[in-house]
Amino acid sequence: MSLIQVNQKDQVVYIQLSRPEKKNALTREMYQLMADALDKVQQDASVKVVCIRGEGQCFTAGNDIGDFASKKDTEHVSETAAFMRALASCKKPVVAQVEGMAVGIGTTLLLHCDLVYSAPDTKFVLPFINLGLVPEYASSYLLPRLAGHRKASEWLMLGEPFSAEEAKTFGIITDIVDGEHLDAHVERICSKLAAKPAFSLNHTKSLMRNDDDAVMQQMNEELDVFIEAMNTEAAQEAFDAFLNKRPINPEKFK
Repeated sequence: MSLIQVNQKDQVVYIQLSRPEKKNALTREMYQLMADALDKVQQDASVKVVCIRGEGQCFTAGNDIGDFASKKDTEHVSETAAFMRALASCKKPVVAQVEGMAVGIGTTLLLHCDLVYSAPDTKFVLPFINLGLVPEYASSYLLPRLAGHRKASEWLMLGEPFSAEEAKTFGIITDIVDGEHLDAHVERICSKLAAKPAFSLNHTKSLMRNDDDAVMQQMNEELDVFIEAMNTEAAQEAFDAFLNKRPINPEKFK
């Protein structure tokens, strides 16, 4: 069974992370499969809406650290970048359904979606600084504009979890929906979007996203620094500590 399930229902394509036994932790293969699915959607006139969600009770625990740490920098980043660029440039509306955890890129990717619905108990976290890394995929550009500089600094510089209520207050998610009703609510929203005229729907999205060039430029700048950060002593220490289930040596975090 594929780690990414892609299914079309009427005019909506559902891209589902399907690795529930690993809390939908993302591998290189999964990123490439999602990138391919989004590229196909762009060319398919029968698709008007995309929905991204996770199988089971967790959206995603973020990158699979084992897969991440075992590859050369550019080897891992290429698939991730292919997915995020495909998502950021998707001309059709993208809806995300989030529950359980949205760790790292699980939160970052939401910034590039148009509508996001979350279960009440979802926990969000941008833990890059705790791994000796830096923000990714224009989060350092988009978060201050959504939440303000102070709140974005808290999330990105402290790297601590925050609640669905906080995510809604500061604009990361659209609304909070009871878990038992979340599937039905998201499918209803997708159906409503799909019922709109395609020209109006796509151009309404594009007119609201008039800073795409700035977003892509920031993504590229962040990526350069991210790759550099991966080679630092702090990042290597964080990965090794995680993989070997040991405390981080604070001397290497100076």
